Amino acid sequence: MAGPASAVQRRVGEQLRAGVFLVSGRFPGQEDADVLRRTVLAAEAAEAAGFDEVWLAEHHFMPYGVCPSAITLAAHLLGRTERIEVGTAVSVLSTTHPVALAEQWSMLDAVSDGRLRLGVGRGGAWQDLEVFGTGLDRYERGYPESLDLLLKATAGTVSANGEHFAFREVPVTPAPRRKPRLVVACGSADSGSVRLAADRGLPLLLGMHADDDGKAATVAAYGAPADHVSTVVCQVGDDAADLVRRMLPGWLKDGLGAHVTVDGRPGPSRDPVEYTERLCAIHPVGPAGECVAKLKTSLRRTGVSHVLMFVEASGTPEGTVANIARIGAEVLPALRA
Repeated sequence: MAGPASAVQRRVGEQLRAGVFLVSGRFPGQEDADVLRRTVLAAEAAEAAGFDEVWLAEHHFMPYGVCPSAITLAAHLLGRTERIEVGTAVSVLSTTHPVALAEQWSMLDAVSDGRLRLGVGRGGAWQDLEVFGTGLDRYERGYPESLDLLLKATAGTVSANGEHFAFREVPVTPAPRRKPRLVVACGSADSGSVRLAADRGLPLLLGMHADDDGKAATVAAYGAPADHVSTVVCQVGDDAADLVRRMLPGWLKDGLGAHVTVDGRPGPSRDPVEYTERLCAIHPVGPAGECVAKLKTSLRRTGVSHVLMFVEASGTPEGTVANIARIGAEVLPALRA
């Protein structure tokens, strides 16, 4: 079991930063367009409720999430909001050209005055690799090259002579005005992404599947102070656990079951009901006071004070907006006090 975070880890990001994490999940019986409109409403509600950030997931060909381009939806939300920062969680480098992503980031960074955050990840061995033509090899061995090319491109000029990318030097247009604030998604302490990110001085994005011990172990494996970001489920209310248990398994069953691998390897095998119970046990789900206490415990045990909250467990626009407003009124002030 991982021990408590060290003092030096706790000093990183002592001022709480709180965001909402919008997966844009299609619950049974819903239309994709309605789901995306719910996402937009949630982002606007998050700004009104005093959140610092809103982050968007990216998926292809499945109801688990119906946003296929986090950077595109981020552009829309930057135009719909005034203060809140918007991030991608994550832009998948196994199916995206890193220079094209750098161009998009630089453009949106310029027009939003620096409000765009960029989260990147390796993705999975899904059929996306076949559809977009990048292939299994790019997923299995090309991630470090893609990440390095993205970093190089965001510096202003870029060329490549590698295994997966080779081209003459070109200027990135529009010219980047600053370095991107990047985070790298990782699955666990023994994930290769942890060492990859640490070697490049990039903070981690820690997943909802991990409990406090798992996140603390991943932070310890990283081995240096950094502004890591933790994702949690947050549903506030006396009946919050009942709501999550009622609504989440249907979405998880359809969403996890729709993952198709490119080479026939087994896909996700989590039992939706058991996974829902785990999420209720390890995350702030319940009355406001209990949510505050659980979040404070997580901040202390993991040393991570930058938290993104999955707020869509109700599956409805009204429920999502109400949950965001409640967190803003009853949870965030207590955490920031």
